[in-house]
Amino acid sequence: MTAPAFEHADTHAPSRAPSPAGRLFLWVLGRIGKDWRGPGLVIQTPEGRTHAFGPEAASPDSSGAAGEPARLIIHDWKMVSRGLTGGDIGLAEGYMANEWETPDLARLLIVFADNFERLGRFADGAGLSRAVEWFRHNLGRLNTRRGARRNIIAHYDLGNDFYGRWLDRSMTYSSAFWPTPDLSLEEAQEAKYAALADSIDLQPGHHVLEIGCGWGGFAEFAARRGCTVVGLTLSPSQRDFAVARLERAGLADSVDIRLKDYRDETETFDRIVSIEMFEAVGQRWWGAYFRQVCDRLKPGGKAGLQIITIRDDLFAGYRKRVDFIQRYVFPGGMLPSRQRLLELTQDHGLRLDGERSLGLDYARTLNLWDQRYRRQPSGMQPAFDRLWRFYLAYCEAGFSTRRTDVLQLALSTPETAG
Repeated sequence: MTAPAFEHADTHAPSRAPSPAGRLFLWVLGRIGKDWRGPGLVIQTPEGRTHAFGPEAASPDSSGAAGEPARLIIHDWKMVSRGLTGGDIGLAEGYMANEWETPDLARLLIVFADNFERLGRFADGAGLSRAVEWFRHNLGRLNTRRGARRNIIAHYDLGNDFYGRWLDRSMTYSSAFWPTPDLSLEEAQEAKYAALADSIDLQPGHHVLEIGCGWGGFAEFAARRGCTVVGLTLSPSQRDFAVARLERAGLADSVDIRLKDYRDETETFDRIVSIEMFEAVGQRWWGAYFRQVCDRLKPGGKAGLQIITIRDDLFAGYRKRVDFIQRYVFPGGMLPSRQRLLELTQDHGLRLDGERSLGLDYARTLNLWDQRYRRQPSGMQPAFDRLWRFYLAYCEAGFSTRRTDVLQLALSTPETAG
């Protein structure tokens, strides 16, 4: 076995040795060697030893070209066994169970994301565990009309008060956009709405369909531009909130919020907008989603879609496994790759008029959400708060390392494109 890059013992450390899984974990990290990517990693073990990894890790206090090392404090070697069995799901479960800690969760997960393919089973989990999760996700959480309603309610009906603790005042639960770096989060969310609207030439008098309207943020934005809007959601909590906000804003006559599956809408519209809803559609229904976009557009209509993607070269492996988000946060969810999205648009007669990447903007958005969440805990069980913090940091790491991205796509029918 190759020794870790750095190791020393605390003179007050207990004599208990690492578990076999713990020894394997340290060995795997040591073997990465020169192939290590991103910041270094310093691990403090339950028996008081310190190990450092990464090309610049000459000491546990070092700072190399990639900046300060991430730090992992292991309270119980069981967290390593969980990771060996469940991959990133096991890592999250260990965090929820308080088996490990870190002063900077996002930075630690960035290290793991940068070195994901080199961590083997500690990233993917064991074959049996992967199979169980795959069947649970792909058979037990199908996005049929009934299943989609159940899956959406499981996430969004945690309560408006819960989301209101850490979202900005616009209650916008999607990536913001910073055309200039000095904007507040709320201003950057408004800039995101404006950028998407401008990309499809949204004008007063347009009749707009929003597929997945959330708490009504974009619907209010479009109504203030002089549009009439139909917003679709499957979440009763979101619908009630959106209806109330539009009444307070004096825009109730311009917006119709419907508790309705997107597949059941039959009207036609000048414009369609859908902001980070596609991720919840499920791969089996991707074609149905784009058929609806085409069928619901009037001649000359345009669609603006904001969709989270996974890197093209990672898509084949990603679609074969279930990750932490699919297991604990978005049941039934699935990310497309950019290439798959472009194929879907072409297959359904839509032309790409414009594209914008907001991946690093999303990393900043998530970091701000996490700061707000820590200042305003949910009031629920500690394990739930740790799950939610892991989720926010996990997503931030994905966007920071470019494993995931979020795209704004401006689409139109061929007759009006270009």
